[in-house]
Amino acid sequence: MTAGVFTADAKYEPYWWEAAPRPSFPEPALPARTDVVVVGCGYTGVSASLTLAREGREVVAFDAEDAGWGCSTRNGGQVHTKLRLSLDVLTKIHGRDRAVAMVREVTNARNYVEGLIKNEALDCDWNVCGLFVGAHRPDAYDGLAAEMPVYQRECGIDADMVPRAEQHKEIGTDAYYGGLLVHNNASLHPGLFHAGMLDRAVKAGVTIAAHCPVTKVEKDGIGFVVTHARGTIRAKNVVMATNGYTRSTEVSPELRRRVIPIGSYVMATEKLPSDLMKRLMPKMRVVIETRQVVYYYRASPDGTRFVFGGRVVANETDPAVSGPLLHDALTNIFPEVKGYKITHSWMGFVAYTFDSLPHIGVHDGIHYAMGYCGSGVHLAAYLGHKVALKVLGRTADAATAYDDLQFQTRPLYSGSPWFLGAAVMYYKFLDRLPSGGGRRA
Repeated sequence: MTAGVFTADAKYEPYWWEAAPRPSFPEPALPARTDVVVVGCGYTGVSASLTLAREGREVVAFDAEDAGWGCSTRNGGQVHTKLRLSLDVLTKIHGRDRAVAMVREVTNARNYVEGLIKNEALDCDWNVCGLFVGAHRPDAYDGLAAEMPVYQRECGIDADMVPRAEQHKEIGTDAYYGGLLVHNNASLHPGLFHAGMLDRAVKAGVTIAAHCPVTKVEKDGIGFVVTHARGTIRAKNVVMATNGYTRSTEVSPELRRRVIPIGSYVMATEKLPSDLMKRLMPKMRVVIETRQVVYYYRASPDGTRFVFGGRVVANETDPAVSGPLLHDALTNIFPEVKGYKITHSWMGFVAYTFDSLPHIGVHDGIHYAMGYCGSGVHLAAYLGHKVALKVLGRTADAATAYDDLQFQTRPLYSGSPWFLGAAVMYYKFLDRLPSGGGRRA
C-alpha cells in the first residue's frame, strides 16, 4: 500500500481516456430560445439529445465540464443484465408481473445498446463475452443455483451454473466457490462508446455547451427559463441527465434529494504477459461478485491488462489512496499479478437510489432519468432514449417498467450521503459473515 505499486508515469485519470481523449468544442453561439435544454452530456444526456434532434427538435446540451467527463467515461465498461435486487425481493414489493418486467427491462437496455452500436457503426470494442458472477461463499453459490431456473423460465435469462471444480475454464482463480455464467452479457470501451454517441449527436444538430454549468431552471408559462454560465435560454422542455453528479447542481434540489452519489474507484494495471492473461481470463468475461460491497473487473479490450474496480473505503478518498487498495484486492484474487504495477487510478460518482431501482419520469415539469445503481452503461443510454420519447409525447414507445415508481428520499437527506461510511462498513460486515448476506442474482 505504497507508491511503489504505481508505475513511474502513472496517471490519476481513466485508462479509457488514452484511446478517447476529452473532446474539445469551440464555445458555441447559444440561441435565446430552443426546443429542449438537456442538463448533462453523459450517456443519458447525449442519448436523449440524439433521439430528440433526429425527431427534428432543436437541442442545446449543457455540461459543467467536458462532455462525458463524469462516470460515462470512468466506468468499467460492463453491460450486464442484473438489477441490485433479486426477483423475489422485487416481487414482494411490486408484484410478480412488474418484477419480471423490471428484470426484463435491463435486457431491453442491453439489446438497445447493441442495436445502437451496430446501427450507428460505433467503434467501441463491443464484445459479447458473458458475465461471471463469482460466489464469495458456498451459500452464495447455493442461492444463485436456486434462483437461476426462475430467471431462465420467467425472465428469459440465458445462464448456467459453474461449479468450483470447473471455474478455471472461466476464470483462473480459486477465490470463488463457483459462480453463475450469464451468456449474452457484454463489455465495451466506455470512452469510445461515449465519443461515438457524442459524434452522432453533434452531426444530428445538437449544440454542445461544455464548461457551461446550468445554475437555475425556472418555469415560465408553458416553458422554462434556464440560467447558465453565459446567460439565459428559454426552452419548451428540460431534461435533467446529471445522475451521480446531481448533487453538484442547485438546479433541482428535489431530484438531488433522491439520488445517492457514491464514489466508484477503478485502476488499470500495466500490461501482463499474454500467456498469464489467457490463463487468468481465458474467455475475457466481465466479472462481478456476490458480495454486497462488490468488486467488478475485466480484461482491457486488447486483453493485455486488468481493469479492476470497487468500493475500497468507507468514505470518499482520492485515487492515490484507492489504487493500492484495489491492487491488494486484485492480488488477493490473482496472486500472480502481485508484481505488476498500476498505470491508471481514478474514480467517478455513480448514483444509487433508496429503492435500488433506476428512475425515469417528470418532476415539476422537468423530465429526468437517473439512479442506475451501478448499471449505467446500458440503462443510461436506454433510458435517455426513453425520456426523449416522453418529451416527444410518444407515450406507447416511451413506456418502461420503471414508470410511475415513487422516487423516494429520506428525512434530513439533501444530496450529501452522510450515512455512507456507516452503510459501507455494515455491508462489509455482512460480507464477512460465514452465511447469510451476500448479493444474489
